[in-house]
Amino acid sequence: MKVVDIADEIYRELGEVTSLSIPAIAFWVRTNIGALNSFINTTYSINTTTLELEQTVTDATGAEVILEIGEEERSILKKMYMVHHYDRQIRSNITTLESDTVISVSDDGSSVTKVNRNEINRVFYQIKKQEHDELRELINAFKLSKAVPIQIAGNDTVEGRYSLSIDRLGGSLF
Repeated sequence: MKVVDIADEIYRELGEVTSLSIPAIAFWVRTNIGALNSFINTTYSINTTTLELEQTVTDATGAEVILEIGEEERSILKKMYMVHHYDRQIRSNITTLESDTVISVSDDGSSVTKVNRNEINRVFYQIKKQEHDELRELINAFKLSKAVPIQIAGNDTVEGRYSLSIDRLGGSLF
């Protein structure tokens, strides 16, 4: 799958936010492949000619095979962007805390309604925390699905000896 397709999926999943663009998301995806590799112990890289994600692995015959990013890896990368996006939202709201935003003004009753930026930051923080928790779950599930035992300890080829005595009624006693 191409980086632009991944960026398009992210853009659409975020609800086509006007402050974002697909090229900006694609740039983020390309620059954060190292973090993906660190999280899930893979070796994805950017092809210098096509600027697409790929992984070079050696098969059983010793030949090198180029693989594109898989479904699980793509979902982890998308979740990484979601965490980044909400972190950016929190930072932008913190920098605008000093400015007051007025939602509504009434003339006769003389009431003014303002946006509570602390509440907005709390909501963004909760969303970011939820996305981060989901990212950790995805990473752990990926690692578990790809886990292969390195060594099997023990000697399971030797037949065990068990003593079994039978009572007169035909039942077994341990």
